[in-house]
Amino acid sequence: MTAPVFVVEHLDAGAGDQYVLDGPEGRHAVSVKRLQPGEEVVLTDGAGRYAECSVLAAEGKDRLVVRLGPVSEEPPPRPRITVVQALPKGDRGEVAVETMTEVGVDAIVPWQAARCITQWRGDRGLKALGKWRATAREAGKQSRRVRFPEVADAATTKQVAALLAKADFAAVLHSDFGHDSAPLATAELPAEGEIVLVVGPEGGVSKDELALFEEAGAKAYVLGPSVLRTSTAGTAATALLLGRTGRWS
Repeated sequence: MTAPVFVVEHLDAGAGDQYVLDGPEGRHAVSVKRLQPGEEVVLTDGAGRYAECSVLAAEGKDRLVVRLGPVSEEPPPRPRITVVQALPKGDRGEVAVETMTEVGVDAIVPWQAARCITQWRGDRGLKALGKWRATAREAGKQSRRVRFPEVADAATTKQVAALLAKADFAAVLHSDFGHDSAPLATAELPAEGEIVLVVGPEGGVSKDELALFEEAGAKAYVLGPSVLRTSTAGTAATALLLGRTGRWS
């Protein structure tokens, strides 16, 4: 099994120095993982910088003393994949964020689509966004990533259209098989730059939204002959794109 990952704010010490992991991360390492001297861990800032470390001691219930290895930086992925995720019902939003993080998405943009039942307003919206970000962080650790996906503020339809207009490849997953759509598996993809994929709500992308997105340069695509739920479509599509772009090779 690969070494467990823990998040730190800064990696300023040099290789060979001792570092104390405390607080919630230290408590998880000592009291939950029960790490022992000689075991390996990875410390990361979640933005690509990381160090492979060896455990020296576990102190109390929340202090792990490690010896730092060299600090390295994982290069940004190419091409970068952003998923615009319409807000699902209940906890399906966190499920979508968790599984997309596990497969390797680079950024997630919550989208208040016209047919979304869930509404992010006021404190409720801020709380929901916080859950999405916390989920991305925990799933990043669980999947042994050192560069976690960015979870943006919730976007309006016009903001999504602006994002699509800047993309090197822009796609909208569309469940209306009567609409002129192409298989995502056969789309011509860029080797670099930005891929932006829009996943609509359970009720689908509205005609007005699709028209605006197509005007911005996006095209409608389908994954296959079946219709996936909004909480799983982004994960399936990201996996397909990662395989086709060579990021999984």
